[in-house]
Amino acid sequence: MSDQKNTFEEQLKQLQDIVTKLEGGNVPLEDALNQFQEGVKLSRELEQKLNDAEKIVAKLIDKDGNVKQLNPEDSNSPEE
Repeated sequence: MSDQKNTFEEQLKQLQDIVTKLEGGNVPLEDALNQFQEGVKLSRELEQKLNDAEKIVAKLIDKDGNVKQLNPEDSNSPEE
């Protein structure tokens, strides 16, 4: 069911659907286990996409076009 080509939003919707089905409690045990495994797989893929996005956002480009890593512990804003 999960596919790396799906967008983040599509995968999140799939995960939400799985959670809703499992919370309903009307799923046979074998199907519930399969859905749970699929949910874990989707969760890991979504986490990886979020981590990748965080790395992209955490980069700053200075006025000379040089890429600098954002240091979350640095309270100073980037120089303009």
